[in-house]
Amino acid sequence: MPTLEAVAEAAAPHQLAVMGALHVGPEDGLPEDFGTLALLGPLEPGFWPHVTATPEFTDGGPDPLDRWSRRVIGRLACTLGGKARFPFGGPPYAPFIGWALRSGRAWVSPVGLLVHDAAGLMVSYRGAVALRGRLDLPPAPTKPCERCAEKPCLTACPVGALGPSGAYDLSACHGFLDTSPGTDCLTRGCAVRRACPVSVRYGRLPAQSAHHMRQFHP
Repeated sequence: MPTLEAVAEAAAPHQLAVMGALHVGPEDGLPEDFGTLALLGPLEPGFWPHVTATPEFTDGGPDPLDRWSRRVIGRLACTLGGKARFPFGGPPYAPFIGWALRSGRAWVSPVGLLVHDAAGLMVSYRGAVALRGRLDLPPAPTKPCERCAEKPCLTACPVGALGPSGAYDLSACHGFLDTSPGTDCLTRGCAVRRACPVSVRYGRLPAQSAHHMRQFHP
């Protein structure tokens, strides 16, 4: 039976990190003997140069990041004797937000987005590996927002699409991205996500954020 440390060691060559883990059961859509789920996300710095050099990003096919995730995490799960799960490919969709919250390493931020202890508001999950047995889980860290006195995320959105209310004004966001000032968010990533002090330390490249923004606002 692999440990979470073994999962992390196997994932690291692919620039993936264990972003959290939780105990699961049949209610999560897994067989009874699969009791632990390891959530995988970008290992920074270095994820984007690594992944964009892979065949999925050079063959001209659609959805290169999802195809890369399916190939790499699928093989990783087989190597570990587990089962892969992904946040895409639905409906139905696997409950990654719920799993993230249950992992004890992600929380609802003051602006309503998920915030992670290591990735801040830049948190993302490329997939997960379900493992047999209930592995020992590390102690949960403290929510970073509790140590953040200024909370710059609350005032970072240029048009107030995200703010203290926790509600998201989707039309205001898309409208701003169609303007010249909106180019900053399109090319560097959401200003709210970038404002988080934990996000700043995470090391995600603007090019990766720009990729995701193009999917959100073609």
